[in-house]
Amino acid sequence: MASPKLIEYLGTGRRKTAVARVRLASGTGKFTVNGRAFDTYFPLDTLRSTASQPLTVTATTEKLDVRVNVAGGGPNGQAGAVRHGISRALLKFDATLRAALKAEGFLTRDPRMRERKKYGQPGARKRFQFSKR
Repeated sequence: MASPKLIEYLGTGRRKTAVARVRLASGTGKFTVNGRAFDTYFPLDTLRSTASQPLTVTATTEKLDVRVNVAGGGPNGQAGAVRHGISRALLKFDATLRAALKAEGFLTRDPRMRERKKYGQPGARKRFQFSKR
């Protein structure tokens, strides 16, 4: 007899240069990031709260298992990307959550990126030292 097919809801989140691929499945609230436990991957409380905000706002923390693959960027960018990915996956799980997620601003992709270095300058905006004489 075939086992029931596991239904997963996928969502991709991005912030700065970090990209998070999120998979939600009905379960008991297990949260893994890159194969590691959520608490060990994000050691700071601020990062953990940022990443799990969509689940707490929609009260689905204990209902869903979350598996995340995240790459690029730093810890803050990755936490923001995970938040964005979870929000998008939650929409596929239950479209009625859209109003709550949109009100908190979790569905908006943060467009701020690092500005490129310009030629004739040492950085994006910094200029080489000017000598009058």
